Amino acid sequence: MSSNSIRILAGNSHPALAKLIAKRLGTDLANVTVSKYSNQETAVTIGESVRDEDVFIIQSGCGEINDHLMELLIMINACKTASARRITAVLPCFPYARQDKKDKSRAPISAKLVANMLSVAGADHVITMDLHASQIQGFFDCPVDNLYGEPSVLRYIRENIPDWKNAIIVSPDAGGAKRATSIADHLDLDFALIHKERKKANEVSRMVLVGDVKDKVAILVDDMADTCGTLGLAAKTLMENGAAAVYAIVIHGVLSGKALKVINESVLTRVVVTNTIPHAEKKKLCPKLDTIDVSAVLAEAIRRTHNGESVSYLFQHAAI
Repeated sequence: MSSNSIRILAGNSHPALAKLIAKRLGTDLANVTVSKYSNQETAVTIGESVRDEDVFIIQSGCGEINDHLMELLIMINACKTASARRITAVLPCFPYARQDKKDKSRAPISAKLVANMLSVAGADHVITMDLHASQIQGFFDCPVDNLYGEPSVLRYIRENIPDWKNAIIVSPDAGGAKRATSIADHLDLDFALIHKERKKANEVSRMVLVGDVKDKVAILVDDMADTCGTLGLAAKTLMENGAAAVYAIVIHGVLSGKALKVINESVLTRVVVTNTIPHAEKKKLCPKLDTIDVSAVLAEAIRRTHNGESVSYLFQHAAI
């Protein structure tokens, strides 16, 4: 007989985070085997009953992103056909989130396509973290909980950045101004903005600083760091304008391409990322990397969702 208990399933994208979440919830990961046939088709076997259970499938958008997305869709569908009561897709980093608008002719809105695929596969609910654009929630017909890394970032700044009261929060682009001003308001600090001009995607031509950073600790805040070209140039611009030190805090550390080389050679004191994307191997190659653990936030969101409690508490408070 079903107990309608929490069942946590994990794909291959971020098993370490899934284990941390399961541990915080005092449960074990469900027995799932995700493998590939010789022709590269994804095969999923769920090794225990999920009938009438509350299923949460953890899969982040990183690494072999297309394979991991397909794994997630197949796992959702497998649970749906196995009569799960409710299926929640937990996506710490939402795949294709940057393709959220038609910014040029004939450009696809791939984030909407991913939302449709998740719904068609059978997801009843989605939990994610710091969407690149919060409007992506509107692409879904099912409920979406977009959690924020901001409370965890605030705690990190207060506990780990010396002389943070003499700091200034800096947004490396105009798009992140709202995020940076929110953090600055909570810490009662000043705010600065860097205006960047791009020649083409992933390449920044020049940067202009708006604000005074002289003799202050500059804290760059962004939602995603991919090749880290922006962070490296922003840090250089801040130091040239008299900043005492430069830290960077990013929610999703994609860190692809030459990112680690850029960080190591930059004037950045430390680059702090959350563990929505695995980076344990990268930390060995880059001593400047530090981690904020968000497993507590995701675990608490899962617990509250299962128990029918409000999740909005987590928007303002860091889970312990």
